[in-house]
Amino acid sequence: MSKWRIPFNRASLVGNELRYVTEALEAGHVSGDGGFTKKCHEFLEKELGVAKALLTTSCTHALEMAALLLDIQEGDEVIVPSFTFVSTANAFVLRGAIPRFCDSRPDTLNLDECKIEGLITARTKAIIPVHYAGVGCEMDGIVAIAKRFGIAVVEDNAHGLFGKFKGRYLGTFGAFAAQSFHETKNFSCGEGGALLINDPSYFERAEIIREKGTNRSRFFRGEVDKYSWVDLGSSYLPSDILAAFLYAQMEHRDEIQSRRRRIWEFYDANLVGWANQHGVRLPIVPEGCDQAYHMFYLLLPSFEARQGLIAHLGARGILSVFHYLPLHLSEMGQRWGGRNSDCPVAAEISDRIIRLPFYNDLTMSDQEVVVSAVLEFHA
Repeated sequence: MSKWRIPFNRASLVGNELRYVTEALEAGHVSGDGGFTKKCHEFLEKELGVAKALLTTSCTHALEMAALLLDIQEGDEVIVPSFTFVSTANAFVLRGAIPRFCDSRPDTLNLDECKIEGLITARTKAIIPVHYAGVGCEMDGIVAIAKRFGIAVVEDNAHGLFGKFKGRYLGTFGAFAAQSFHETKNFSCGEGGALLINDPSYFERAEIIREKGTNRSRFFRGEVDKYSWVDLGSSYLPSDILAAFLYAQMEHRDEIQSRRRRIWEFYDANLVGWANQHGVRLPIVPEGCDQAYHMFYLLLPSFEARQGLIAHLGARGILSVFHYLPLHLSEMGQRWGGRNSDCPVAAEISDRIIRLPFYNDLTMSDQEVVVSAVLEFHA
């Protein structure tokens, strides 16, 4: 039983999750690539218009697959935002890459596309934009830079499923995109992810890497009479039980997104006056960005004010959180050349940001309690 009256996040059922899990069990195929996995693949491909979608055990593993597909080698460099979760860098560092940390835009908190060219060297192999809070990065500029220098783009779209940039779905701009279906995301199966592949030349090798480096998928389609070890790979297939749970959530795409939009807009409308009075900044969604309604955050005037609001809400049984600690300031980031002065915007954001409770079945009455508690706080 949670000690929190209102938690930061809570998993919820929206439809046929339990029924589909039972169906997967009764079908006798609960390992990877069963019937529900295929349904999830088809759903993502149809709804997003991507060439290929492959479920994975996590967004981290989808990024690791992208690093393998790009043949990242020791000494290669990748450009990543400092203000992101560690997986964005770690997936490539595991292959021997050196992360080059890019500062954030002060408006969207996404990586600052104007800083990318200054980080490019002859060793740069990939740019990894993260669509923070489900608000799209400036993908026109990022893609143009990548094309000019012959660099791959891999979108970390953990926050942004069904968000758009200039009318186009996030996750469809790069060679690859990684999705997350972690418990905290809009659509969840507890732990899970997907690799979206926009370049057909990578299809066959992606299947092989995902199947432990074997051509097992071709064998099951009857294209070869036996399968064997043909490439690097690992075990990236989620259980069909997880896919069954996830597919039930995907069926309710519109309902889930509508709920989350209501929650986001309620926070925005009811906190804007308080924010203006206290020097607090609410999220900014630029024109041309259709956000995914993944989170609602506040930027307090100072670290002390942020900590004070977290304590204030906690005393009322409301769990709020902060993130991320900038990668360039971490122990590992400094080992890879990060310097304290590298990303000043990311460092400032990290000290001032707070995320409010946000989950699919957050009720209006509970959200009113959160808003009332925030309004009591003098920043």
